[in-house]
Amino acid sequence: MDKKYSLEKSEEEWRAQLSDEEYRILRKKGTEYPHTGKYNIHSEDGSYHCKACDAKLFESQNKFDSGCGWPSFDQAVEGAIEYIRDNTNGMTRTETVCANCGGHLGHVFDDGPQETTGQRYCINSVSIGFDIKK
Repeated sequence: MDKKYSLEKSEEEWRAQLSDEEYRILRKKGTEYPHTGKYNIHSEDGSYHCKACDAKLFESQNKFDSGCGWPSFDQAVEGAIEYIRDNTNGMTRTETVCANCGGHLGHVFDDGPQETTGQRYCINSVSIGFDIKK
């Protein structure tokens, strides 16, 4: 990752902090298998944060069941996400990364609920954590 982020660590530091699977997804832009993630079918009230740096990314009221196999949100916390054009795998998509540390989260598409934002943030469960509302 070439861009400088508020939270910068060496790859050795990230490897020491993250599990192998978290490192593969957050730092190497991997993805988890569909319908396997911890937060795919999850409906508690609270907020979702970056697994690498704990920055708040999404609120539970913006989560919806898209049926795609990954946690889906129609809106992110303002300023929490950076959007990067992604032309890998023969597709043109918009990658989402944590604006604080640059950790790969997933992608955003324009096929979300039209009654709200029309966006579908398709996010890897491995790249996020959850804080229950108190």
